[in-house]
Amino acid sequence: MIATDGGISRGRNLGFPSADRELVVHLLKCLGKTNKIRRERTLAGGTYYRTQIGDAAFCRWLMTIGIGERKSLTIGPIAIPDEHLLTLARGLLDGDGSILNKRARADVGRRDDYYWEYLQTRFVCGSRPHLEWLRERLKMSLGIDGLIITRTARGRRHACYTLRYGKLASHRLLPALYRDRTAPRLGRKWRVWARYVSRHPGVVRG
Repeated sequence: MIATDGGISRGRNLGFPSADRELVVHLLKCLGKTNKIRRERTLAGGTYYRTQIGDAAFCRWLMTIGIGERKSLTIGPIAIPDEHLLTLARGLLDGDGSILNKRARADVGRRDDYYWEYLQTRFVCGSRPHLEWLRERLKMSLGIDGLIITRTARGRRHACYTLRYGKLASHRLLPALYRDRTAPRLGRKWRVWARYVSRHPGVVRG
């Protein structure tokens, strides 16, 4: 989560803003902290939640593994052992990723009982090297491959990159990410997957 939403300042302070209060709660619980969670307004009038943690030693450690200051466009590989890869990937998904699942009636003439359904898992980042690293690590760990898409919005100075996994790859990726039912997870994203599994119990186990 820190790799996506967190920000280090002055080498000793960690700020963590999120539109999901649940994520901020998970972060503090994982770190054993009881810092205050503030509710703030965005420039557009929306709401987000933020906590601030002063911990110089922890911030220095984050920088040693590849999570530094002003990382949005520069983050690359994160130095983690294989046994923590899926935990990291779940945090990246909760932070700046998404699980998309939609159904639509297929265009098959007069038949109205045939539906087309897709499932996608996406990781979004302003740094392509970071997604290339994640893609390679997940390929080595789970034997899946994804597609990196580049998008440059009009009026923006920097491109945005999306690592996208299709239905079959998601059938392997998501059960692995959610295998530990007691691990922290963002509920609204997990529920997309849970509803999919409930409709396809014979196809996916997870």
